[in-house]
Amino acid sequence: MAQSIMIQGTTSNAGKSIVTAALCRIFAQDGYKVAPFKSQNMALNSFITEDGLEMGRAQVVQAEAAFKKPDIRMNPILLKPTSDKGSQVIVNGEVMGNMKASHYYKNKKSYIPAIEAAYNSLAAENDIIVIEGAGSPAEINLRENDIVNMGMARIAAAPVLIVGDIDRGGVFAALYGTYMLQTDEDKKYIKGTIINKFRGDTKILQPGIDMIEDLVPVPVVGVIPFATLKIDDEDSLSEDLFHDQISDIDIAVLRLPKISNFTDFNGFEIFAGIKVRYISSPKNFQEPDLLIIPGSKNTISDLLWLRESGLEAKVVRYAAAGGAIFAICGGYQMLCSELHDPLGVEGGGSLRGLGLIDSVTVFQANKIRTRVTGVISQITGIFSKLAGNTFEGYEIHMGTTNSAVAMNTLTDLNGKVRSDGATDGNIYGTYVHGIFDSEGIVTTIVSALADRKGIDIELSPSVPMAEFKNREYDKLANLVRNSLDMELIYSILNEGV
Repeated sequence: MAQSIMIQGTTSNAGKSIVTAALCRIFAQDGYKVAPFKSQNMALNSFITEDGLEMGRAQVVQAEAAFKKPDIRMNPILLKPTSDKGSQVIVNGEVMGNMKASHYYKNKKSYIPAIEAAYNSLAAENDIIVIEGAGSPAEINLRENDIVNMGMARIAAAPVLIVGDIDRGGVFAALYGTYMLQTDEDKKYIKGTIINKFRGDTKILQPGIDMIEDLVPVPVVGVIPFATLKIDDEDSLSEDLFHDQISDIDIAVLRLPKISNFTDFNGFEIFAGIKVRYISSPKNFQEPDLLIIPGSKNTISDLLWLRESGLEAKVVRYAAAGGAIFAICGGYQMLCSELHDPLGVEGGGSLRGLGLIDSVTVFQANKIRTRVTGVISQITGIFSKLAGNTFEGYEIHMGTTNSAVAMNTLTDLNGKVRSDGATDGNIYGTYVHGIFDSEGIVTTIVSALADRKGIDIELSPSVPMAEFKNREYDKLANLVRNSLDMELIYSILNEGV
């Protein structure tokens, strides 16, 4: 049975996911069989495994860091918020339905057998399990039914390291408060703290480290410096979502309220000088070289938000002027002339779409969830040179869209061949997440945009995307290995609780 270590945080976005990924890569580099684990994940960024099951993207990143294929056992429960008070509940990769937060909270403990089965199965196949918590264990109102922080530490008998984000301020108060708000029993699981995202000279920080170690009876196992790495982030608080600076090639994404899978666009950032920016209001729309309409967990409500915010008018005028628009999943549905929801999947009724493609979307009760391979079989406009490019990806959507001019030919997990997407002038839509992970596709798009703008764009070294990702994971591992006391971490791992 595997040993385990758990990474919890003082807050959301303190760096739990990335530290977990780093430890997965470090332990794997050191010759151990490693797997990540998160009992319950709340996120709109999800992924479809090779067997057609849905899991959170953070555990996909961590699996890649551990040189493993994503496995649904790594994330047995996924919550995808549908409103401020409810989520779609996914257990072992299968949709259980939508549930109010109060109802889920009351029934959380009923999911413990599924969590234990997934964890024990992984532990039987690996040497080390690196467990990630969620939010903060200092949310004492949630303690009674906790299954993801100290509750999970107890299930796995896992020693815990608490990560605090110094960049947002108050890290010592956060570390102290998080420790002091635990029960005496749970304090025994906390074996160390980590200060993350530090900018500056650690010598200046040392007096604070000495004082916090006097106040909290566990060591600070290291200080991780602030760094910018091109590694997928799943958190809705990701700094990427608030980037609005214009790059040499201006690729802009609409920051929808229920944006999903915003990591779809990271492939563009393999090019020097390109940083995808996000548009949240008409005033920062500007004139992008490419506008991307991303996926959404609730297409209808986000389309209404576009309309009410004034962004819809901007999008329509941009399209009429010949601007290039590429839409994914829910964004593709928004491009349609009409959207119909006869079963009330997204609240019911019908709605006028953006009207940029001659298509109609009808929402259905069953979620389409599959991996696909594809070829761009017919395409118009500025990106016409994409014709013939192949790609891999996955679909996660409720609803179908019938387009007069399909863009792609797909083959799903069952070998079924079908059409996907739409193309009309410089307007493009597809249901496939991951289409921009193909180097050929992003290179062709960026080259076309650069030619149109009359500028040269310097490409990063031409390496496959998987190799590019591995380089970033290695950079992360080196950064964290050199920042933490790994001898102490191994000691904590071996001693357990």
